[in-house]
Amino acid sequence: MGTIKDQITRWNLTPRRQIASSASSPATAETPAQPYVCEHSVSPTPTSGTKTAASPGSDYYTTKMKLHQKLLTRIDLNAIESMSSEQLRNQLGIMLVSLIEEDALPLNHEERARVIADLKNEIMGLGPLEPLLADPVISEIMVNGYKNVYVEKKGCIQLTDIRFNNDEHLMKIIDKIVSRVGRRIDESCPMADARLPDGSRVNAIIPPLALDGPTLTIRRFAVVPLQMHDLIEKNTLTSAMAELLSLLVKVKCNIIISGGTGTGKTTLLNILSGFIPSNERIVTIEDTAELQLQQDHVIRLETRPTNIEGKGEITMRALVKNALRMRPDRIVLGEVRSAEVIDMLQAMNTGHDGSLTTIHANTPRDAMSRLENLVGLGGISMPSKALRQLITSSVNFIVQVTRLNDGSRKITSIQEIIGMEGEVITTQEIYSYKRTGTNPDGSVQGIFSATGVRPKVSDKIRAYGFCLSDGMFDPVVND
Repeated sequence: MGTIKDQITRWNLTPRRQIASSASSPATAETPAQPYVCEHSVSPTPTSGTKTAASPGSDYYTTKMKLHQKLLTRIDLNAIESMSSEQLRNQLGIMLVSLIEEDALPLNHEERARVIADLKNEIMGLGPLEPLLADPVISEIMVNGYKNVYVEKKGCIQLTDIRFNNDEHLMKIIDKIVSRVGRRIDESCPMADARLPDGSRVNAIIPPLALDGPTLTIRRFAVVPLQMHDLIEKNTLTSAMAELLSLLVKVKCNIIISGGTGTGKTTLLNILSGFIPSNERIVTIEDTAELQLQQDHVIRLETRPTNIEGKGEITMRALVKNALRMRPDRIVLGEVRSAEVIDMLQAMNTGHDGSLTTIHANTPRDAMSRLENLVGLGGISMPSKALRQLITSSVNFIVQVTRLNDGSRKITSIQEIIGMEGEVITTQEIYSYKRTGTNPDGSVQGIFSATGVRPKVSDKIRAYGFCLSDGMFDPVVND
């Protein structure tokens, strides 16, 4: 419980602000720090229309502020170290009920339940964000300053009635998140990437870079990781496409997953990594650890930003180089975005077959061009033909993932890299998705289809002892 103790200590050490105008009694040196109050209900109802300025009664929040202050003075920091999270949560509930009765606070049953839940979240969790994090339907949380909190549900962005008390309250929550993973955020380092205990990705950027106040973005991940059958049920791909992708991983093909922001690249990468045999040694390398591999023999590496002196940075490229000395059977790179691409290509080409990674690109052809550009941006000078030959010999397949305007994700293309013609990389498309229209409810109509091309890797699949389903490459439309 050391982390909770540290957080409670921070609450007590936070300089008091605006307390004189919020409380009925003047501030004194012995009074604990003002708690940050969030104006929301336990079960927020997202709204999709014009934003309203409705806010709960001030009496409720004034009462809650006083209750928070008094609670902080009653907490025994030494005693909580021996408590589990559940025990501490129960104890906080008992203490809050006692304080409410002791002061005869004018709270009805609903307000009492809400204030207890809110203060538990403030002390132990992430305050106003806790109800959103508890909603499994929400895939993204976007905090644009303390007043505006948006969420993504089923691919659609909605405004909620959640809000923070002020920018300082939001900063307190951001600091709590980044400090958990040993990182910092302040004016000298106003950007930070972090993760939540469930693996959710967090990005924060604060003033002076964010002009309208601190901005927090949380990319949610399912508590139970998605499996391939889930993607089939969501019509992200067909069963034939899923069969091919799973076999490509099993026979050690090098695969790059291409797509834009929010298309589901990391989710697909995580699913594909699940087909790696459990007897292989896997090394994952990420800027922020997000992958949820289920195998036992997994080594997880994470980059490190500079410290307050501007030193100590460990880059993705350094980790890739180090991973090659760790006797990996597979290297899974969260995303290539810089000079580490050359080391990744060399690893794929020198005995580390079956490596997986993602890249930001809108089409498979753009993905190959971006690989070339990243090598150049890394300060590495190579003739274009030599670099393209390296890409051709290193990468076997490119899987394109697209997020459509109705929020659905589709695997729109699976292409095999087959060689070069002159100085041009040649590919053949195995499966594709074609958009055909839009339904009255706004959902996208489209069809998956095989192109009729049988991949060259078919012989390798048979050599590994696997069989491909009959007719899976026939150019028959699959709805």
